[in-house]
Amino acid sequence: MHPTARRYRRGVHRYRFLLSRQWVILTIVALALIPTMIRLGFWQQHRYQERTARNNLVSSALHAKPVPVERLTSPGHAVTRTERYRTVTATGTFDTAREVVVRRRTNSDGEVGFHVLTPFVLNDGRVLLVNRGWIPANGAQTAFPKIPAPPSGRTTVTGRLMADETTAASGIKNVKGLPDRQIMLINSTEEAHRLGARVLGGYVEQTAPTPKDGPEQISDPGSEDAPLNYAYMIQWWLFAAGVPVGWWFLVRREIRDREEAAAQTQSAESAPAAV
Repeated sequence: MHPTARRYRRGVHRYRFLLSRQWVILTIVALALIPTMIRLGFWQQHRYQERTARNNLVSSALHAKPVPVERLTSPGHAVTRTERYRTVTATGTFDTAREVVVRRRTNSDGEVGFHVLTPFVLNDGRVLLVNRGWIPANGAQTAFPKIPAPPSGRTTVTGRLMADETTAASGIKNVKGLPDRQIMLINSTEEAHRLGARVLGGYVEQTAPTPKDGPEQISDPGSEDAPLNYAYMIQWWLFAAGVPVGWWFLVRREIRDREEAAAQTQSAESAPAAV
């Protein structure tokens, strides 16, 4: 037999084990893992880009120069992504007689309580919803809590403009039949019906003035951990690249183990029998 043909047959024989059931399954799994891990890497890349864009948008809004709230919203207006978190100012009077509390809200320590939502009547009679901050429940959730009073008389407030809350966006179910002056979601359209007034779209999370004994103000929105998604993206792609490397390593180890076992068998057969 020609030497080349002999080497070919020897090479084919060395890899015949790849046709075994165990190795066929292992190879199929490896082939399936590679595109799956590549897709997971692209998904993490999308999350990284999404979170980075969100962080940049929030940072830009928080550091933008404060503007009068009337420039960004009006009755019926839906606050956009670029308007959200913008610092706005408003001048008017708090209407504490018609304020409500928002149920099941937590503070920075994870304690459950209420957010205080107070109508703020502007100079032209329109109403801005102002979330003055968090207060503890301090008793039954069915009872209207005692709320520290805001500044009286004509006041200028500063805060972050926020979009109306919805069940779809927040995951909070808008439960009906709640105790008097309690709500689940802050929604300017619903509050306009309740108040019978022209309510500006969205609402404001108050940041100033800061009453000494007032509600605990809501902290700035934190940045999302976009670099973590970037690390996961690299990790998945490294895994995808490592699968064929690992498969080839297992193949070479299997060949080595088989050749060592064959050599030991041949050595044992060729050894002289004991007398």
